Amino acid sequence: MSSIIEKDKKHVWHPFTQHFTAENPMEIVRAEGVRLYDLAGNEYIDANSSWWVNIHGHGNTHIGKAMMKQFNQIDHIVFAGVTHPKAVELAERITKILPPELEKVFFSDNGSTSVEIALKMIIQYWHNKGQNKKRFLAMNGSYHGDTFGAMSVGQRGYFNAPFEPFFFDVDYIDFPNGENEDLILLHAQSLFETGEFAGMILEPLVQGAAGMRMYSAAFLDKLASLAKENDVLIIYDEVMTGFGRTGKMFATDYCEVKPDFITLSKGLTAGVMALGLTVTSNKIYNAFLGKEMTKALLHGHSFTANPIACAVACANLDLFEQPRAIQGMKNLDLWNKEFRKELEEIEIVTNIRQQGTIIAFEIKTGEGNTYFSDIKAQAYAYFLNQGILIRPLGNVIFVNAPLIISKEDYDKITQSILAFLSEGCRIKKHN
Repeated sequence: MSSIIEKDKKHVWHPFTQHFTAENPMEIVRAEGVRLYDLAGNEYIDANSSWWVNIHGHGNTHIGKAMMKQFNQIDHIVFAGVTHPKAVELAERITKILPPELEKVFFSDNGSTSVEIALKMIIQYWHNKGQNKKRFLAMNGSYHGDTFGAMSVGQRGYFNAPFEPFFFDVDYIDFPNGENEDLILLHAQSLFETGEFAGMILEPLVQGAAGMRMYSAAFLDKLASLAKENDVLIIYDEVMTGFGRTGKMFATDYCEVKPDFITLSKGLTAGVMALGLTVTSNKIYNAFLGKEMTKALLHGHSFTANPIACAVACANLDLFEQPRAIQGMKNLDLWNKEFRKELEEIEIVTNIRQQGTIIAFEIKTGEGNTYFSDIKAQAYAYFLNQGILIRPLGNVIFVNAPLIISKEDYDKITQSILAFLSEGCRIKKHN
């Protein structure tokens, strides 16, 4: 055992980890392109983009230069009563590629807080307008983060059971499966017609943590139209789906009906720095204006609009203006469609879904779609042995690779998955 692992075990508490049963963590000492390298010199393809954040591969030189240049100019500055060039540049550039009515940008530090801020904005928007609208609608299976507001509008149970007594009440609609959509829309309409709903929050097109579950833009537009008709404010949580993951820059680009808020993080900085954005309209912003300080949004944190993080996000947008990123999105979309055809021939595979750069499927275990499946540990260990880092979501295997991945490396991932399904997968029988 290396000294780093010994010190880690002594001092570090890892996320989403049961330390009583967990194996020693991997000791990664270097990352470059789509590869990670451990202390022993083993290399692993980063097939899940390091928790879905690493868009352009590790160690991108353009992003590195932007970081260093900004560090030498302004490393950090208070953002209350102060501004700086990179925050303004980022706000201007991000609003130009989002729906035109979304013109105002509030900075935070991750996906959870970007959602938390959107929820607070909605609650205070109606408060400032003197309207008693306090209910929220969310979708079963959703994940919006781990702060208390974000947990409140996420899936109940699973990770959050100990905290549920502290959540605010939320109404839920079922996940659309193609057969229940009319019933869901009727349910939503009956709720909205009460006039009590302040807002609705959704992961557009793809529910990430629920197992990359996917639904159509057509259904989303119908649901959003109902919300608009009943003056319910809409949040699209694009923390995971943003920056090319769905095959377009944003999942919202597939939709005719645009939201009142979009929350961004993860791919915003290509996985290099912590940054979150809550983007909304002047309609929302104007409700916070007035002579009374209490009408303002009294929210912020020490690293709001950190200049280095903003510079990295701008460098990320530079890369999306280059042909390589767009071609990478197209490549992954095509390769995923080809891989899907191979998966369709395998008996133990079910519920294959693909959207842009993401492909996912479930292994038939008799448990249904569950994060706590035994398959997760089996698959994780198998793929590491093959030189691939994939973190399954229970019995859901998914690939969400960096946009720069080569066909050779993509094929190594898919061939290893096929080998696991044919020879490495040990399914326990569940009654």
